[in-house]
Amino acid sequence: MYSLIRTLLFKIDPEKAHHFSFGAIRLFEILGLTRIIRALWVPRDRALRKEVMGIAFDSPVGLAAGFDKNALLYNAFSDFGFGFVEIGTVTPKAQPGNPKKRLFRLKEDRALINRMGFNNDGVDRVVERLSKRHRTVIGGNIGKNKVTPNENAIDDYTQAMKALYGKVDYFVVNVSSPNTPGLRELQEKEPLFHLLKNLIELRNSLSKKQDVQPCPLLLKIAPDLSDAQLDDILDIVESLKLDGVIATNTTLSREGLNSKAALVSEAGGLSGAPLTHRSTEVIRYLKTRQKHPFAIIGVGGIDSAAKAVEKLDAGADLIQLYTGFVYKGPQLIWDIHKALIERAHGKSS
Repeated sequence: MYSLIRTLLFKIDPEKAHHFSFGAIRLFEILGLTRIIRALWVPRDRALRKEVMGIAFDSPVGLAAGFDKNALLYNAFSDFGFGFVEIGTVTPKAQPGNPKKRLFRLKEDRALINRMGFNNDGVDRVVERLSKRHRTVIGGNIGKNKVTPNENAIDDYTQAMKALYGKVDYFVVNVSSPNTPGLRELQEKEPLFHLLKNLIELRNSLSKKQDVQPCPLLLKIAPDLSDAQLDDILDIVESLKLDGVIATNTTLSREGLNSKAALVSEAGGLSGAPLTHRSTEVIRYLKTRQKHPFAIIGVGGIDSAAKAVEKLDAGADLIQLYTGFVYKGPQLIWDIHKALIERAHGKSS
């Protein structure tokens, strides 16, 4: 069924297809059809449940940031079987993002290139939408506005965290998107340490005021970091006792692509199947070199149950889908669930 829907969607502009899909899913949710999908196709097996960072997840399979960035359909995505939904990237002020056209399909490579540029409705609108009852774990991915210079970036991250605190179950600091000018400079050791240290202090202060447990704080990193840079990340994460790392964001690499040169040359971050190997490498590197345990969420090129298992075997505690979900639809979630359940019960998938 989804292959037919995908064929039709892939005949129109990718961003228009995304908005059309959202409209259709919202209608399904209003009519109660997503609840029926949940009842018929989403398993409730104890083998899928995990506790990570003190949070109980019904499934280790989540929806990555960038898909439901404005917190419009998190309950509907939960009905498809996602164990958690990461909203954002959210910035303090609403912003339109980069000029269109800014999203491209590389069908021959089962990949996407995007240069969206943190287009979102702003943190205040997102907070309003999160007042609905959650049926899943919600992550809040936060970033800075394009017009905010890096020396003032901490103000944007602070404002976003304050507004979302108590509304999400964990936070993700996004300094690794390639589509906001200069943002990746914040991944350098000194500015990153300063940013995260301040956010941890703010997190602890907010949790004390609200008399709640500190909300887990994670860092999302790029796949294009060198081993030396990854070692710096490890030092920062462990010295600050950060709760986890999301590995990885999109890549600037275009190595080994088969799509037309005009598509390959488009600026932006590449996601999908070409990222599979590198993101798994980064996960394994972090896992094997960590001195003190922290959570790892694996994302990048997961478009089959086998690749999901590979990420988990490399050291990921949880995984997230994005481009694989675009190409395969909800069936991908269910296939991963089936494989994990069979593996847990000693059956071959």
